[in-house]
Amino acid sequence: MHARVKWIENVTFLGESGSGHSVIMDGAPELGGRNLGFRPMEMLLLGLGGCTAFDVVMILKRGRERVTDCVIEIEAERAQTDPKVFTKIALKYIVTGRGLDPKKVERAVALSADKYCSASAILAKTAELTHTIEIVEENERAAN
Repeated sequence: MHARVKWIENVTFLGESGSGHSVIMDGAPELGGRNLGFRPMEMLLLGLGGCTAFDVVMILKRGRERVTDCVIEIEAERAQTDPKVFTKIALKYIVTGRGLDPKKVERAVALSADKYCSASAILAKTAELTHTIEIVEENERAAN
């Protein structure tokens, strides 16, 4: 993998991925930023959410579950002193589908957390990660 971060001005940076995508990162106004983009630590949480959501959706689809949506809501706490690492991260999985088997959804979340999600493995070195699951039944009529 490859990534590149280029300083633009003040505390604004352009992040470029090896796959050809770009994102602006910026600091808070009180730190000299102009609030033009994500904070770098927010990017870590987004990476965690994307990594585990990818796993859960793929596992459920392979298990022939009729998953139609997956949202990960993340709340995090950071240490008060530098380095201000994440100390607690709560992930809420909201999985929508038709006739989803709760045991299969729980298994998919557990497999992601314990085996597949690299971001979870890294962040678990400093943070306590917790998971909750909400399963939403999609109404066939509402889906059409």
